[in-house]
Amino acid sequence: QAQLVESGGGLVQAGGSLRLSCAASGRTFSRNYMGWFRQAPGKEREFVATIIWSGGSTTYGDSVKGRFSISRDDAKNTVYLQMNSLKPEDTAVYYCAASGRQAYLTPPRLPGEYAYWGQGTQVTVSS
Repeated sequence: QAQLVESGGGLVQAGGSLRLSCAASGRTFSRNYMGWFRQAPGKEREFVATIIWSGGSTTYGDSVKGRFSISRDDAKNTVYLQMNSLKPEDTAVYYCAASGRQAYLTPPRLPGEYAYWGQGTQVTVSS
């Protein structure tokens, strides 16, 4: 059974950095988009970033462009999210996800386009 497990969340001061990891097991996702979403209390799940394959095309949400970077290591079945210049509004539970299909006309940005989800990791940015 496919499983995604996030790690690396925590408490950080504004302006700081964190690196999230998502380890996949149970199957390979080398041909699927791997993405990150986040959800703050009382808000909808928000698209953060997605990547097609290691070294491949990346897409970012407007609120994180220039500050966050997504990467993946398909040999390790792991995807990463490097978060720099963190702001208090980045506080949320961050989820890793794998797309349900391998081909899209445009990179998938909606939660419904992802079929596999991790349990989430909390990121808290203090001001």
